[in-house]
Amino acid sequence: MTTTVDKRQAAPTAPTRNSRIGRPHAVWALPAVLFFTFFAVVPMGLAFYLSFTEWDGLGDPRPVGFANWQKLLDDPRLTQSLSLTVVLTVASWAFQTVVALLLGVWAAGRQRNRAVLSAIFFVPFLLSSTAIAILFYALLDPNFGIIQKDTLGSQSGAFLAIVFVGGWQFIPFHTLIYQGGARQIPEVLYQAAAIDGAGRYRQFFSITLPQLRHTITTSTVLMVVGSLTYFETVLILTKGGPGTDTAILPYLMYEAGFKTYDFGYASAIASFLVLAATGLSLVLVRLTGFGTMRSTREGM
Repeated sequence: MTTTVDKRQAAPTAPTRNSRIGRPHAVWALPAVLFFTFFAVVPMGLAFYLSFTEWDGLGDPRPVGFANWQKLLDDPRLTQSLSLTVVLTVASWAFQTVVALLLGVWAAGRQRNRAVLSAIFFVPFLLSSTAIAILFYALLDPNFGIIQKDTLGSQSGAFLAIVFVGGWQFIPFHTLIYQGGARQIPEVLYQAAAIDGAGRYRQFFSITLPQLRHTITTSTVLMVVGSLTYFETVLILTKGGPGTDTAILPYLMYEAGFKTYDFGYASAIASFLVLAATGLSLVLVRLTGFGTMRSTREGM
């Protein structure tokens, strides 16, 4: 006796849009898109528009074409400010990357004391840049501070103070990034290396660093963009001084907008910073292969 199979039960049903798993609807991204649009895209668009106008903050902006951009290129302070910005970016990256990478790998351990210390160490990132700058300004006061020396009165001292204060605030954030990346490294790699006789230093340079290459790229992009927009610490600690020795591009933008009330020229500097940060980020992503990265756990 033969039995028949119901074709309706045997035939596989095609997946519907609502039955797909792991693909949230695009509507969930709407709040973030709206927030980014109104608080990032729109202000950048207005700044780019104002860069082609002459405006003192009152009345209506008057179109002047590329006059502000030509003024930027002809400004004798541009070369110094640009070089200071580049040096500050490189110095901040070197200082923060080395310290954050080592702390992040150490904090990736499962011991309870490391978790507690990591939570305490993250506190500086929760403070505002203004509050931190005021705190260190008081600590570095030559008369009442902890260092009886005019640290902010010399070019090297002021520059190093800016690098250190920025690192003190943002190293915890990058430490958290490296901590998360280090915890994703398969433990079997370290076990195999230990069997082959590799010590901790060899494991760090042969396993940890290569596995964290994309994490380093992410952290680097954030550092570069952050350094190009660094402003509060410079304003409060040094005010661009001594002289103009720490007058980086964001501070030059502040002077143009809120001291001389030339908001058109200030918008040109702001637009230049946006273009520079975007260009550098794209170059870093392209050179490091971050855009075509594959999972480091593939094949495990």
